[in-house]
Amino acid sequence: MARDSNSLKRQKPKFKPQPKVLVICEDSKSGKRYLEDASLHFRVNVLVEITHCGNTDPKGIVTEAISRQGKFDRVFCAIDRDTHETFDEALNLVRDSKKVEIIASYPCFEFWLLLHFGYNRKPYAAAGNHSAADLLIKDLRTNSGMEKYDKGKVLGIFQLLLNRLAEARRIAPIVLAEAIASEQMNPSTRLHEQLDFFEELSSPRKAAPTP
Repeated sequence: MARDSNSLKRQKPKFKPQPKVLVICEDSKSGKRYLEDASLHFRVNVLVEITHCGNTDPKGIVTEAISRQGKFDRVFCAIDRDTHETFDEALNLVRDSKKVEIIASYPCFEFWLLLHFGYNRKPYAAAGNHSAADLLIKDLRTNSGMEKYDKGKVLGIFQLLLNRLAEARRIAPIVLAEAIASEQMNPSTRLHEQLDFFEELSSPRKAAPTP
């Protein structure tokens, strides 16, 4: 029996359409490659565009994000605190934004990698000719499998550390909460929030029930 027109009108999609997401990375190498592999792992690569916009300063990245936000439901800026002079200005630009969000790492992306090997709240600061990132990477290289880590050349780092991912995701929120409570953000990261969002995207979102 054919359905009447009222029956057809009552039919609603069972699932909400997944949001279209843009992730702008500060670097075009290690961090970007890691997030690309993470999006594949969580099977959301068709929903997520991960790019490097040519800017490496936080303000430039956030400005790019704001200019492109009209085409996306959510926009993330994955940036390092490092010694960027425009970092605080970048935070202020999106303080009231409902669409653009900063995923910051203090002092750099590699702190997220370091958390795969256990809890760490050791602050990193430049010393002599070495930047804070240099010193953190030196610590990272003391761990098994990371001895030859090179920020610009490492491929497959997500898969290499996949068996430790659950530990990093457990520890990172603890470290971040402690950093916020102490008002000492160095070191900390929000990379786990980016991966949490990827995982959320990988599951269909049920539509609201029809009244």
